[in-house]
Amino acid sequence: MTVGNFDGVHRGHQALVAAARESARSRGGTTVVLTFDPHPSHVLSPHRAPEALLTVGQKAEILGALGVDRLAVLPFTRALAEKTAEDFARDVLQHCLGARSVIVGENFRFGRHRQGDAAHLAQLGRSMGFSVEPVGAVLHDGAPISSTRIRAAVARGEIEAANALLGRAYFLDGRVRHGEGRGRTLGFPTANLELLNEAVPGGGVYACRVRVEAAATSPLRPAVVNVGRRPTFGGGDMIVEVHLLDFQADLYDRVLRVLFVGKLRDEQKFADVDALKRQIAQDAAEARQILSTAAEENHKDTK
Repeated sequence: MTVGNFDGVHRGHQALVAAARESARSRGGTTVVLTFDPHPSHVLSPHRAPEALLTVGQKAEILGALGVDRLAVLPFTRALAEKTAEDFARDVLQHCLGARSVIVGENFRFGRHRQGDAAHLAQLGRSMGFSVEPVGAVLHDGAPISSTRIRAAVARGEIEAANALLGRAYFLDGRVRHGEGRGRTLGFPTANLELLNEAVPGGGVYACRVRVEAAATSPLRPAVVNVGRRPTFGGGDMIVEVHLLDFQADLYDRVLRVLFVGKLRDEQKFADVDALKRQIAQDAAEARQILSTAAEENHKDTK
């Protein structure tokens, strides 16, 4: 098993999962990921709590695709935070989960005031019947990959950087709700999303691929997505609007999965509606090119 928050299930997390799977395979065991909900910061320092990259359901979906057999979600409470490192290892890892092999990152910390580390866990494991294997950090551009780095890249709209750290496309799930219908009058109907995710890319226009109903079996469709406040029409709350290319259907109340591929431009205010329409048409053409190029590169990678 392996333990952590696993927010994003990025390439560093994937290395932990791979090591846990190999350990389970060699022992004829089950691969388990232990994670926490909510993020410990929401309990210990809510004013500094980060926006989650994934919901628990999305985390389970991605981990399952990576070959994890079981996801154990431990409610994070003040009482749990007060457990000593020894109590946590005994109560949770040994007695509750029956761990035989525990895979952790080299900077892993656990127990009250983060008192325990990988070496301490290994010491406890020797008396509790499990081994401990620390895994080194996965680096990108010379620095460790982390959920914090990914959140920062997403917030800046640096989607290509976020995707490189994740090892996959960053995505949002959202239910289509009724909007003002302005996109349809412009000739570019949009689906306004009520988001299930917390961390949203910085304001701008993006080339995306979209699945209807967020199901893995649903085809990926090209799209232009606007994240912003629509300054041309006086501004307002931050919204996510999806314009599916070459697709027409009633999407109200359906869940879309929006996979971000690249940023086209920052959000901007236009002098008039005609100027906005011309820009949207240009965005659509550029998005088609980006998505076509990305598809070709992915095809080459799989050969």
